[in-house]
This record gives sequence, C-alpha cells and structure tokens, in this order.
Amino acid sequence: MSSKIIYERIFWFHNRIKDDRFPNTRALSEQFGVSRKTAQRDIEFMRDRLGFPLRYVPDSRGYAYEDNTWELPGLWLNEDELVSLVLSYRLASAVPDASVKTALRTFLNDVIARHACADFNIDEISEKISVKNIAYARPRESVFHRMLEALLRSRPLRIEYYSPHNNRSSVRDILPLHLLNYMGTWHIIAHCHVKKELRDFVLSRVKSVTASTASIAVPASAKRVKAFIRRTFGIFRGRDTSEVCLSFAGDIAPWIAEQNWHPAQQMTVGKDGRLCLTVPVADFREIKREILRYGSKVEVLSPAALREEIKKEIGMMKTIYT
Repeated sequence: MSSKIIYERIFWFHNRIKDDRFPNTRALSEQFGVSRKTAQRDIEFMRDRLGFPLRYVPDSRGYAYEDNTWELPGLWLNEDELVSLVLSYRLASAVPDASVKTALRTFLNDVIARHACADFNIDEISEKISVKNIAYARPRESVFHRMLEALLRSRPLRIEYYSPHNNRSSVRDILPLHLLNYMGTWHIIAHCHVKKELRDFVLSRVKSVTASTASIAVPASAKRVKAFIRRTFGIFRGRDTSEVCLSFAGDIAPWIAEQNWHPAQQMTVGKDGRLCLTVPVADFREIKREILRYGSKVEVLSPAALREEIKKEIGMMKTIYT
C-alpha cells in the first residue's frame, strides 16, 4: 500500500477530529474499505509514531485530541524522499565526527517517526547499506569538528601543519572556504594568510587547531574556489592537458570498460580483445599510479614522455627485486 493512500486515511481521520466528529476504527474501516485491524494499526501509528495527542472519548465512542489546537506536521515524506534521506545518512558514514553522525541519526529517526508513513528504521537500513573506503588518510575527530565549525561560521583558524614533502611542520593562519572529500581523504581549501593565496590542506596532516586573531577577509569567490579544485584535484585536472592512450589486456578489458575516467574519454576494442583507452591528462603523477596498479596488464602507447617515465619506474623497481 503506497504512503499516499495511508496519508489520505490519516488526513481524513485528523479532519474528522477537528470537526468534532469523533472518528473510530469502524468509521475509518468503512470509509476506506480496509479491515478493522488495518484501521486500528493506522490509529496506533498516528498515536505512537506520529505523536498525535489522541484520547478515546467513551461517551462519543470515538477519538479526540488532548489539545485541539494540534495540527498535522508541516513536513510529510513519501517513500522516495525517505529512502533518499536514509541513503544520505549511510553515505555520511565517511564523516570522521561521531557527534555529527549521532546528531544526524537522532534527527533522521525523529523525522521518520513523525513525518513518514513507511515503516523504516535507521538501524535496520544501516545493516543493508554501507560505504567502505581504502587507502585514505583519516583526520583527527577534533580537527575535523573544529574545521567544519570554522568553515560554516567563516572564522579564521591557526593550524600546525605537517608537510611530508619536506618533513617539516609550520604554523599558519587560514580561512577555511571549502571542505572536500577526495577519494576518501578529507581536504580543506583555505586562504592562507602567509602565502596570501588559496591552498589545499590535507586534514590528516593538521596536528593542532586553535582560534585565530588574524583578520582575513573573504578573498575568493565560490567560482574561484571551484576553479582551484578543478586545477588541483584529479588525474585529468589542469589548464593544459595532453592525450594519453593506454592499451589494456583482453582479460581485464571488461572491467576497464565499466569505468568512467573522464567525460571526454574514448574506448575502442581491437580484434585481439585489447581495449584502448584515450583520456586527456594534465599531470602524470596520478596517472602513473593508476598505470602501475595494473602492472603487465596495461601498456602506455602515448605520449612518449609518459612511456619513458613508466619504463624508468619499472627499471628502479627491478633493482629492488634482483
């Protein structure tokens, strides 16, 4: 039975009470042609799950409200909307902040209990949907919480930041502008008061966070931040790109064919079953890792510069195992 039909029964029952008509199980059953048991379950659902202040009036043999000023909740969810909310909750499992996830769980359980006809439960759905990330850097919960709060309130922070590139830590004032989850790892895009420009900070490398007294005006629009993200993140990001052609062995071609590497990618399959993937690439660093991931199952056909870099990497690997 759809939630819309259930809502019609509940709405009719509510209006009868508001009109002082004292509806009961029998009236609800006869009005909609449902069984007495179904009608009774509807009434119990209204009282126990939706919070209707129902009271049975023996003299009138029907129901009224304890508070006759009570009205139906303004928000009502259909099943698609409810499933979307529950799915969003499970996707939020990647958030490394227990207090945020607890608050979200409490909120959704309340929404489901008060504003949904379908009989869903967050805990039950959680057993059926999950999200797993691997090879990602996890930030401290306290760092994530402080960063998120500063981002939403547009407040500057002073952070101690470790850089693995030079094995050094530095202290700097930043204004958080955008929180990004890239391949499971959380980043904060912020205006750096020291460098006077947009910078990317990996949250797992932030060692401490305190309030900052620095005066940092909002230096970048949302459009500039998005442009920065497009240039900085992804195998194929950047102003200038070159075309990379990779040839995959026939036994893994079906798996590669399922993948979407770039909107402008092109795939062709030869008579021998090998798949040729052509994509625009701005930087060789990430694409090299993807190529090495597939080992002997992939060959770089072009450009020559990338092919040489892979050959050099294979040569250095060979020295380790000989």
